[in-house]
Amino acid sequence: MFSFDVDGEITLGLLDKRNAEELLHLINYSRDELREWLGWIDSTTTIHHSIQFIEANWAIFEERSGLIVGIFYRGRLAGMVGFNTIDWVNRIGIIGYWLGSPFQGYGIMTRSVTAMIDYGFNQLNLNRIEIRAGFENVKSRAIPERLGFQIEGRIRQGEWLYDHYVDLVLYGMLASEWDY
Repeated sequence: MFSFDVDGEITLGLLDKRNAEELLHLINYSRDELREWLGWIDSTTTIHHSIQFIEANWAIFEERSGLIVGIFYRGRLAGMVGFNTIDWVNRIGIIGYWLGSPFQGYGIMTRSVTAMIDYGFNQLNLNRIEIRAGFENVKSRAIPERLGFQIEGRIRQGEWLYDHYVDLVLYGMLASEWDY
């Protein structure tokens, strides 16, 4: 099982079925805010959906095609972070993340993404890490910009969100550039 202590307040770890209710509660509490930028919110409405998500994350972990973990802040599930995709041939990881409304503004995501980047470069031996964020998603874009990622381009209409396309900003970081 994957578990990683970030600092005295944050632990990253794979979720299991015991976390399904807490995950659904966090999504429900933050639903309106998360829905603006995450296309899966409307299809995540039951404990069964949470369990399916958790099982899918275990499958990609076991296949080594990704690593998506819960962010536990002072013992409470605060959000998710991880490598949605790992391309082993080219040694590229693509990080995604979201944080529940009650946990925003404490630096939790910056610390969690920093830990995932360290893990990606130092343990997984990745050469490149990418983050994609909605062009107008100021909060999400602040994370890679704060951590020194380079803006490498704009992906026009790169994601379908419910009834419209949104542009994405592509951020990249090379292992040789990471010095945290």
